[in-house]
Amino acid sequence: QGQLVESGGGLVQSGGSLRLSCVASGFITMNFDLAWFRQAPGKERQFVASITWSGGSTSYLNSVKGRFTISRDNAKNAVLLQMNSLEPEDTAMYYCAARVRGGAEYNRWGQGTQVTVST
Repeated sequence: QGQLVESGGGLVQSGGSLRLSCVASGFITMNFDLAWFRQAPGKERQFVASITWSGGSTSYLNSVKGRFTISRDNAKNAVLLQMNSLEPEDTAMYYCAARVRGGAEYNRWGQGTQVTVST
């Protein structure tokens, strides 16, 4: 099945930036659609952004459009999430996920990295 490992989370002030990274092992990400989700305490998991296996198409949660950018680095078998203009509402555990290209569900998940935005 392989493994996904996130990094780059932390504590940042409102208006600041963070860059999340997710590196895969045990499978080749270039054959997979990749995505970021987040979950805040007491809330359901929420889609944040996705990028197709080819990198030709991206999709974003409305509230992060213009602030977050998803990209992939196939050479490093990784997916990245650049987060700018962070807001306290962005505080959550962030997870990366993968699905075989064209698949219906994301079925490979990382353990998450915590992002906390202070006022």
